[in-house]
This record gives sequence, C-alpha cells and structure tokens, in this order.
Amino acid sequence: MFNGGMATTSTEIELPDVEPAAFLALLKFLYSDEVQIGPETVMTTLYTAKKYAVPALEAHCVEFLKKNLRADNAFMLLTQARLFDEPQLASLCLENIDKNTSDAINAEGFTDIDLDTLVAVLERDTLGIREVRLFNAVVRWSEAECQRQQLPVTPENKRKVLGKALSLIRFPLMTIEEFAAGPAQSGILTDREVVSLFLHFTVNPKPRVEFIDRPRCCLRGKECSINRFQQVESRWGYSGTSDRIRFSVNKRIFVVGFGLYGSIHGPTDYQVNIQIIHTDSNTVLGQNDTGFSCDGSSNTFRVMFKEPVEILPNVNYTACATLKVQCFWGRATTWTQEKTSVEEGEP
Repeated sequence: MFNGGMATTSTEIELPDVEPAAFLALLKFLYSDEVQIGPETVMTTLYTAKKYAVPALEAHCVEFLKKNLRADNAFMLLTQARLFDEPQLASLCLENIDKNTSDAINAEGFTDIDLDTLVAVLERDTLGIREVRLFNAVVRWSEAECQRQQLPVTPENKRKVLGKALSLIRFPLMTIEEFAAGPAQSGILTDREVVSLFLHFTVNPKPRVEFIDRPRCCLRGKECSINRFQQVESRWGYSGTSDRIRFSVNKRIFVVGFGLYGSIHGPTDYQVNIQIIHTDSNTVLGQNDTGFSCDGSSNTFRVMFKEPVEILPNVNYTACATLKVQCFWGRATTWTQEKTSVEEGEP
C-alpha cells in the first residue's frame, strides 16, 4: 500500500470496510505483539487480520472464538467461519450443534443464518433432535428469510426460500401423529408429497418418497454389522409370533436397526414390528412398526429404528422381530453404531 510500484500517492487513505476498534487492534499487534480482542470486536478484527494478511493475529482471533463457542452462538460463529474460510472453526461449530442441537436452534442466531449454512447443517446425520422439532425450526427460519427478502410470509413463499433445504428434512423419521399435526397442515408440502408420506406411514410395500429416511444417529463412529451366527446351517419359518434374541455387549453401543431374512422363494413384502427390550424389567427401549421387501435372495434386509437405541455394557437386552407373513430365515443381524466418547476415553 505504501511502497513499490503500486504504492498510493494519497496523503489519506480511507478504509470504509474496517472498524476503528479492529484497526486499532491490528496496529497494536503489529507494533507491540499485544492482542486486544473481545466478544464485540473479535469478528471485525478477524476480518481486518485476513484483509491485511496478518496470520498470527488471525490465529489469536480464531482461538478466542473457539474458547467462547457455546450453543447460543454456534450458528452465528458457523456463518462467520464459513464466510472467512476457517474450516477448523466451522467444524467445531458443527460439533457443538450436534451435541446441543435443541439449544442451538432455539438461539436467536439460528434464524439469521444464510441458506447455504442451513443446508450444510440439515445434511448432517449427527443432529441430536427429533425431526418434527427440526422441521418447526426450519419453518421459523423460512419466515425470517421471507421478511429479509421482503416477501409475504405465505406457505408458498416459505417453500420458495427453503429451496433445497426442504428436501433435507427427513419426514419419514416422524411418527404419523407428528407428521399429521405439523408438516401435513403447514401448506409447505405439496398435496402429492403429503399423500405419498401418509402412504409411507400406513401401507406396505412402502411407496418411494422423495425425502431421506436414514436415521439421524446423533453419533460418530463406524457402523458395524454384528452376526448372530458366522454361517447358516438351516432355516425355519416365521410363525407370526415374535422371534427373539437375548444379547449383551461389553461396551456402550447404539443399535440402529436389524437385518432380517426374507423368503428364498421369490420377492415378498413384509410388515414387521421390531423392538429392543430391557430383559430384566421388560421395558421396551425402542420400537418401530414398518415393513420391508425381499427379493428372494439369501441376503438380509435392513429394517431400521426411527432413532438409535442406547445399549449399555453387561446388561441383558432382547432383540425382537414380529413378521405378519410367512418367510424363511436363518439368523438375524443387528446393525449397530459405536459412539466415540472423549470423556470416557473410549475409541
């Protein structure tokens, strides 16, 4: 700016995009290595440090933000981290939102985020919140976005401003009661979408829907398939009563679903109720009334819970599946997902 062939010749240089307090913090750091930032000035100082290529001050600002990251400011900081291309800070914000989803979406900053940030959050499998509550929060965001764009707050405009974000709401994870009381009456979904989702909830085989039905596991870690038997010696028919396997584990896991055999004689559709039961108290910890279609192969077919079921070590549980039609099977497979817990030191 002051030296070289492109140096300015003006006696004064205006910096209309830089706050005085942030520029003062930059000067103090350049001349004395003194870091003078606070909650009110950290974002403008970060912007200034990036503009004038002072990476050391930039690092101090990012570290300050990390230390002061909370659920009530996670969305605001996430937006800024994406704007300033700070992937490490953005990752920490997303982890905080995963762990404190309800508190984060109830904070004022949630409705101020941009659409790309909203999409980045909705794409995550690790949000810890029921889908109907997430839908209600997204509706609040769409109302705020309509006002920002000076559009009437109508169902049609809410859908318009949501764009791709609407398709990332996992309506199939809701109960039919939750869907009927909220999304079905919101006017945001088309009549065809409402009908297809009601059919998804109530009939078998389930029709294809345009929305993701993969559970948000609220977990991190690798999904593992645990087999009851390593090989199949024989098969027996489902009798209409519950088939059960009692099991225990040696470390904390989350069961996200079962793998069930279907008929080997051709394509067949099944209605099924799956449950995880605490054996000693006979308490149902998780269940789902759903269905699946087999293709006549000897493969197992994924049948998932709406939410992962926590399984604690050294406790007896019962995995239960009840099918309403006849098929043949040799074993049940349980899909689990391990949870990474820094606090417990468990990988």
